[in-house]
Amino acid sequence: MKKLLGEFREFAIKGNMLDLAIGVVIGAAFGKIVSSLVADIIMPPLGLLLGGMDFSKMSITLAKAVGETPAVTLNYGMFIQAILDFLIIALCLFFVVKGVNKMRKKHEQKAPDSPPPPSKEELLLTDIRDLLKEQSKQPKK
Repeated sequence: MKKLLGEFREFAIKGNMLDLAIGVVIGAAFGKIVSSLVADIIMPPLGLLLGGMDFSKMSITLAKAVGETPAVTLNYGMFIQAILDFLIIALCLFFVVKGVNKMRKKHEQKAPDSPPPPSKEELLLTDIRDLLKEQSKQPKK
């Protein structure tokens, strides 16, 4: 049991797990922001342009309410709103990935293709090294 707890602690403390947890929390908050953007800013003018329609209330009644039993409805307006949420999130992520790729490309272009040529000092030191090697190979008089 101790070994299992130790392995779990090692797994939970790893950087990737923390990064994933942060990504999930930020993603949930981002989803709420996008949902608000769609529901509160995009849909009202869109509904006004379409003759005052409120997408969130669009539905088809499959069975009318009987007594205390509520009506059974098919809420396709909520589905339309979910599709718009998804499209806006996908568009935002597209622009984020596009920006990151652009920064990576600039960073890759700045990286030198080949190492710079050796300096004069390095060339001189290389010549001295080679001369010393030759002298050590020759028999001493």
